[in-house]
Amino acid sequence: MTTDDAADRRSTDHHGHDVIDPLYVAVVTVSSSKSAESDPDDPGGDTVQECFEADGHEVRERVLVRDDYATIRTAVRSLVARREIDVVVTTGGTGVTADDVSPEAASGLFERDLPGFGELFRSLSWDEVGTRAMASRATAGIASDTPVFCLPGSKNACRTACEQLIVPEAPHLAGLATRHRVDGTDQTLAEYQDDA
Repeated sequence: MTTDDAADRRSTDHHGHDVIDPLYVAVVTVSSSKSAESDPDDPGGDTVQECFEADGHEVRERVLVRDDYATIRTAVRSLVARREIDVVVTTGGTGVTADDVSPEAASGLFERDLPGFGELFRSLSWDEVGTRAMASRATAGIASDTPVFCLPGSKNACRTACEQLIVPEAPHLAGLATRHRVDGTDQTLAEYQDDA
């Protein structure tokens, strides 16, 4: 297991809230039409990376997976189990077609849901796309002490979610989610890996 240096990046903000800054981020792009070899263009994933890096965070991992429940779940599970990954963001697969299964694949791993994220994202999307915002099933939660956000694949949706919601709040969410870790031990993570 990689050494967790989050303790070195942990502090408190001006309100006294726990934060981890900079964040180490993983981005999972979900697509049935792309492959890293044949179509390296990934506007959603690129936008997520740009937004985090613009605020001084570091994207440590980029993964491309197909629209498949087991594949998405496996990718997210392996990333949240890595102590050096503070936040996971998926792009794609949040619509209403039969192969849009990112929310189900990821939320099955959540110990705690963050319903406010989806509510706020759809409210912001209303201003951009009107009633079509209701078709987005963007969601978020905490899996193995790691905030996970499931976003649509479009560049505009990723920019809205990251700039207005995720990047400003993720350092605090990651700080809160890992606050119980003491002296480098983590019973929750050990139990999660045993169940995997």
